[in-house]
Amino acid sequence: MNKIEEVSSQDSSLSNKIEDISLDPIQNNMIMAFALKNSNIGVWDYHAKTNMVYYSIQAIKILGFDHLKYDTRDFDWQQKIHPDDLEGLLSNLTAHYENKTEKYTSEHRVIGKDGTYKWVKDSGKIVERDSNGIHTRMIGTISDITDRMEREKSIENNLDIITNQNQKLTNFAHIVTHNLKEYAGNFESLLTFYEEAKNEEEKASLIEYLKTVSKSLTNTITSLKDIVTTQSIKKIERENLNVYNYIESTIKLLDIEIASKQAVFNNDLNKSIYLYCNAAYLESIIQNLASNALKYSHPDRQPIIDINSELSSDNQLTITVADNGIGIDLDKFGDKIFGLYKTFHGNENAQGVGLYLTKNQIEALGGEISVSSQVNMGTTFTITMTLTKNPA
Repeated sequence: MNKIEEVSSQDSSLSNKIEDISLDPIQNNMIMAFALKNSNIGVWDYHAKTNMVYYSIQAIKILGFDHLKYDTRDFDWQQKIHPDDLEGLLSNLTAHYENKTEKYTSEHRVIGKDGTYKWVKDSGKIVERDSNGIHTRMIGTISDITDRMEREKSIENNLDIITNQNQKLTNFAHIVTHNLKEYAGNFESLLTFYEEAKNEEEKASLIEYLKTVSKSLTNTITSLKDIVTTQSIKKIERENLNVYNYIESTIKLLDIEIASKQAVFNNDLNKSIYLYCNAAYLESIIQNLASNALKYSHPDRQPIIDINSELSSDNQLTITVADNGIGIDLDKFGDKIFGLYKTFHGNENAQGVGLYLTKNQIEALGGEISVSSQVNMGTTFTITMTLTKNPA
C-alpha cells in the first residue's frame, strides 16, 4: 500500500486493539468507525520498518493535504510542522521511543495547502516493539485545536491588557505622589528662605521663584489631568518636545537646591533633538535623575552633573546623565536599583520610588535605561530611545 488511504479500513483495523466482550468484532468496528467519523478526530498508524504512515480520512482533512499526491514512504511529515514547534515535538516523541513516557503528546502548528497554520493536538502510543525493544509500530490520534488555542491567546492578550492598565494606573499614582512631593519640598524651602530673608530685595527674588514653581506646578497638574481625561490608560498621549528646552525648564525648578549646593549643571544636549513622548513622563524622568544627582552629591566636592546626547544614523537617541557623587555599589545593589521602595544610602528622605518610576516611564515610551557607577566616584544613567517622529 503506497498511497495514503482514503477509506476507513485503517480506522477499523485499529479498532481490533480495543477489546469489548459485550460486542462482536463487526459491531465493534462499526461503532469505532462511526465514532471516528463524527468526533473530528483523525487516526494515524505508523510502521517503523517500512517508514509508512497511514492516515484516516479525518486525519487527512485536519493535516490539510491532498492524499492523492503523497506516497507515505516519501512524505516528510516534519516539513508540515511549524519550525518553532518541531524541536519540542521531537523531544516528546523521543522520550516516548525511549520508554520515558507512557505516551507521546504534542500540541503544535501544521501548515495547510493554503499556506496558513493551524493548531493540532497529536497523541500516540507504541503498540509493538521488536525483540530488542525498538519500536516497530505506533498508533495515534490527531485533532484540530485551533479554536481553543485562539481562545487561550485572546484570554492571554486580555490579561496582558489588564496587567498593563494596572501598571499604568500604579505608574500614574506614583507620578502624582512623587512629583507633588517635589513641589511641596520646593515650596517649603522657599518659604523658609523667605522668612530668613534679610531685606526686601531677597524677598522679592524669592517671590519670583515661588511664582516659577507655582506656574510649573500648574502645568504639571494640567498634564496629569490630560493623561486622565484623554484616556491615556489605553494609549499614552505624546507630542513633539524639544528635549534640550525641557531639560532647561525642569532644572530651573531645582534652582534653590542647585544654589544651596553650588552645583553645576552642564546641559550639552543637542538643541535640535525633538522626542515624541509624553510631557508629564519626560518632566518626571528629568526631575528624578537631576534631583537624585543633587541628593547624592559627594560632601567633599562641588557637584557637577553633565547631560549629553548622541544620535545614531538609525535615529537611536542616547542621553546620559552623569554626576560625580557618592556613587552606588552595583555589586551589592545592582539587581535592586530600579526596584520599588529600594534605597541604598540610608537617606531618611529617600522613598525608593524615583528610579522605579523613571524606569517604568522610559519603558512605557519604548526606551531603556541602564546605570554604571563607582562608589565615591559618581554615577551615570544612560537612556536609549528611538526617534519615531520629527517636528513639523
